[in-house]
Amino acid sequence: MRISDISITRPVFSSVLSLLLITFGVISFLRLPLREYPDIDPPVVSIDTTYRGAAASVVETRITEVIEERIAGIEGIQFIQSQSEDGESRISVEFSTGRDIDAAANDIRDRVSGVLDDLPIEADPPDIQKVDSSDDVIIWLNLSSDSMSIPELTDYAERFLVDRFSVLDGVARVQVGGSKTYAMRIWLDRQALAARSLTVSDVESALRSGNVELPAGSIESNQRQFTVRVKRNFLTPEDFAGLVIGRGNDGYLVRLGDVARVERGTEEERRLFNGNGIPMIGLGIVKQSTANTIEVARGAKEEAARINKTLPEGLKIDYSYDSSIFIEQSIREVYNTLAIAIGLVVLIIYLFLGNLRATLVPAVTVPVSLVATFIVLSALGYSVNLLTLLALVLAIGLVVDDAIVVLENISRRIDEEGETPLVAAYRGTRQVGFAVIATTLVLVAVFVPIAFLTGDIGRLFAEFAITMAAAVSFSSLVALTLSPMLASKVLRPKRAH
Repeated sequence: MRISDISITRPVFSSVLSLLLITFGVISFLRLPLREYPDIDPPVVSIDTTYRGAAASVVETRITEVIEERIAGIEGIQFIQSQSEDGESRISVEFSTGRDIDAAANDIRDRVSGVLDDLPIEADPPDIQKVDSSDDVIIWLNLSSDSMSIPELTDYAERFLVDRFSVLDGVARVQVGGSKTYAMRIWLDRQALAARSLTVSDVESALRSGNVELPAGSIESNQRQFTVRVKRNFLTPEDFAGLVIGRGNDGYLVRLGDVARVERGTEEERRLFNGNGIPMIGLGIVKQSTANTIEVARGAKEEAARINKTLPEGLKIDYSYDSSIFIEQSIREVYNTLAIAIGLVVLIIYLFLGNLRATLVPAVTVPVSLVATFIVLSALGYSVNLLTLLALVLAIGLVVDDAIVVLENISRRIDEEGETPLVAAYRGTRQVGFAVIATTLVLVAVFVPIAFLTGDIGRLFAEFAITMAAAVSFSSLVALTLSPMLASKVLRPKRAH
């Protein structure tokens, strides 16, 4: 074999080649995302439309059915699932596996844009988003206090905490669970409205026209320029209660406080986020799709520990949910299994060969082949997960086969034919080179077709199959380069007794 001849006559070449494989493999491993399982989620696009104040039946007929009829003819749709509630419509469109999610989302946007004129004017424009499993919260942090109310906690979290966690490496966004945002609540008295010949629309029109903050321009002189800011007239419940919403026949000004009760409250009172029976606010960390779950969770915990030292008295941040714990423990167990498997393989090789020098040759093949496999995983956009690590564990027994075949033939020529280690490595590797390549091709031909399976099963085991094939391929390369070079340097003829 030509490559084995070059490796034996030029040992620096084979050494540098193996070092390059290890170097690029380590770099690829550090850049690979860490997941529990491969990403097999089908392409899903959601369409959310808000129609405040409308009943569920009205939302169904005026929005949901109109959009469904428009998008039904898009190519690649598996099924459409819709849900109409009071004031809200949600449509989930799942496409066939393999459909490009960006192209699918663009097709949905093009179709929906054609029905905007058919939707009610009062409805908000449809919000079209790509649904991804990576949008799930990986860790929940709880903000609680023994002196602040939930609206105050919400205000503090949105002002000072959300931005602190959003800038962490790998964090896509931060969800605020159980939030209660301050809002001015107006409770209308229908009898008082009827007595003054007013309607809800009159109140809404007065609020829209009166509760505004318009730009007031600027004042310029020869040396200075000032931006004019008009102070808002409505800041407190008392200010809103004094808003004029109509005029009686006798000229009496009807104010909002005459027909309604105005108070400072929250947008939604029915939101709850409790921990051990204590009301609190949740900060949900959502990672980026390519980020490492364990590293993002660790960074969020460290940032929470730093923030806890600077919080006002009575405030504290605790943990309630951390998905990285299970993933970290699972990956750690696989790493332990990997180390034990490598140790057992080397031990068995030593027991059968009975020579520490000879054991060194196939033992070096294992780490080089496994580390180099991460180069292929990174190039194909895969991740480090339980299935890829399982493939590496199973591949340990296969990656040493080629090196053992080469080593055994070199040892036989040294002992039986009395050749020097250099000559035996040169001729012995040439003799079995074709067998090593043939064995590798057979194993690759077994595993690679699994990657072409369709459906969720094919996507689930594609990374497993490619990892096995890559590890075996690199083991063949190392067996024809590094192994004969090491054999020519470390093997010694047996002394006759």
